Amino acid sequence: MSEKNRRLPRSFFTRSDVLEVSRGLLGKYLVTDFGQGRTAGRIVEAEAYRAPDDKACHAYGNRFTDRTRVMFARGGHAYIYLCYGIHHLFNVVSGVEGMAHAVLIRALEPAENTPLMLQRRRMQRVAPRLTAGPGVLSQALGITRKYTGIDMLDSQSPIWIEERNAPVAEEEIAASPRIGVGYAEECAEWEWRFFVKGNAWVSGG
Repeated sequence: MSEKNRRLPRSFFTRSDVLEVSRGLLGKYLVTDFGQGRTAGRIVEAEAYRAPDDKACHAYGNRFTDRTRVMFARGGHAYIYLCYGIHHLFNVVSGVEGMAHAVLIRALEPAENTPLMLQRRRMQRVAPRLTAGPGVLSQALGITRKYTGIDMLDSQSPIWIEERNAPVAEEEIAASPRIGVGYAEECAEWEWRFFVKGNAWVSGG
């Protein structure tokens, strides 16, 4: 199967249920190619965010700002923001245009070009801290905020998501409350963090 045919179609991202999209992203491959070589990792942990009712979502109450604008785009766009002024966090926009839903990719299992990932992370050997966490996985794959708003379905996009293997079985998926959203009151308890059970690359918070 060609690279083009392995890319997830628009219909995967435009579904209205962000929880379904989030669970469905487990086992898919996040791929980047910025000209220095292609890198890829298997998604093993993801968190769902949903406007307007989710108090942990940047677009809670359908808040529309320069930063959240891309969340209102149709599914398949990349939403990347800076956390603590240091970490670039990569999110996949989902839903139809005007529906501000997104999935934060929290951890990857390295799958392609680990030497380049190690170089970007200034690490000598492969260990979970290479890509087990939303900030470090972006660094390993070369993802920065400059790419927020790109359409990953565009054939020229340097970031995309592929289907390579069989989907992760339902019995292999675990759910828990999201990490670092204690400010979100009752929404902080929603079990909208999904991960592959027993996988060594899950961030573990």
